[in-house]
Amino acid sequence: MSRKSKTPIVNSNLKTKHEIKYKGVRRRPWGKWVSEIRVPGTTTRLWLGSYAAPEAAAIAHDTAVFFLKGLDPLPTTSMNFPWRIIEAYNWAPLSPASVQRVASDAGMTTDAQLTEELWRLERPELGPVSVSEREEVSRLSDQSVFFEGQRESSEFSYQGFGMYELNVDDMEIYM
Repeated sequence: MSRKSKTPIVNSNLKTKHEIKYKGVRRRPWGKWVSEIRVPGTTTRLWLGSYAAPEAAAIAHDTAVFFLKGLDPLPTTSMNFPWRIIEAYNWAPLSPASVQRVASDAGMTTDAQLTEELWRLERPELGPVSVSEREEVSRLSDQSVFFEGQRESSEFSYQGFGMYELNVDDMEIYM
């Protein structure tokens, strides 16, 4: 049985629809999507967050898998969207605390973007987006991992981590 099989669920509008099941993602009874992952070689679990969209939880999971399992071999079978993660990051050894932070940030950014898109689709009476709103979305997308399926540049380097992105736990890895 495929982990991405479609199963019917009922949304808040009482309409039946199909949701894709993503690896490392589960739905809470109250409708939020959550993700967590076990640190390889330990019994420790990393909580990656709670999200409105299942895709956001899947992105958080994929980011954690990428940084925890590394590149050799690339764990694409453990990922939901391997091409997005590969395009967004260069692998670097990170502590579990840093992996948790990076994965949660990626999921939260995706969640905010998907929520905004859904909100706009559900409210067509609002009309086109104003210039100031576009500038705000642009500013926010500069800090994001994914925006409309493409990689964006930002202060947070996708080629690795900037000087201020290291966690104290990461220093042990490099010493």
